[in-house]
Amino acid sequence: MTRTTPAPAAPGATGPSLAGPSTAGPAARVAAADWPGVAAGLGAHGCALTHPLLDPDACRSIAALYDEANLFRATVDMARHRFGSGQYRYFGHDLPRPVAELRAALYPRLLPIARDWAARLGRPAPWPDDLDEWLDRCDRAGQSRSSQILLRYETGDWNALHRDLFGELVFPLQVVIGLDVQGEDYTGGEFLLVEQRPRAQSRGTVTVLPQGHGLVFTTRDRPVRSARGWSAAPVRHGVSTVRSGLRRSLGLVFHNA
Repeated sequence: MTRTTPAPAAPGATGPSLAGPSTAGPAARVAAADWPGVAAGLGAHGCALTHPLLDPDACRSIAALYDEANLFRATVDMARHRFGSGQYRYFGHDLPRPVAELRAALYPRLLPIARDWAARLGRPAPWPDDLDEWLDRCDRAGQSRSSQILLRYETGDWNALHRDLFGELVFPLQVVIGLDVQGEDYTGGEFLLVEQRPRAQSRGTVTVLPQGHGLVFTTRDRPVRSARGWSAAPVRHGVSTVRSGLRRSLGLVFHNA
């Protein structure tokens, strides 16, 4: 298993601080992220951490939304569906402002990576510059339900390896943001990513998800070099067992269900 954790900035290093601007809003924090570094991490591991996209107060505020049932279109009991153990809720289309701002700010940053991957794999790149236009296409294709989620894991909960595919139209990257502090609010609960390598055994990557940081990862597969050029390596993701406490996260998906 490969393990990824955020590294501290080297002394005298230039560029955005890992800690991020303390008072910036979500859009400014997204703009300040090291996107070439994210693209490189995705190319190496299939996932990559950003610096904090939310400050601790914003994390707590978003986590507290879980109890406001009117904000959500559905609640899923994972054990009932044999997805693992835990619970998550899908937001309705009327997203809370910070959630909507994050998704709108992230889409244009992820779009060049998505198009580059499509070119490497010889696939079409149907994603327009405008997120609303893309979601309209999803709606016309029968994918009209919001796919933004709040996830909640208590002691003993876990998430089985899976892909978030809800129809024919798929955006190849998504983001999860940690809302609690591992080691203080909970233990265990690492993010898992398993990649099926061409003509080889699968490779696993384990990522500690720090509070407020975004983890960008591939939704379905990603390009990897093979003897025949670029090949699509299928990828699934999940969450390891939470050993104690409460782990909550915000999931941002860029296609509708």
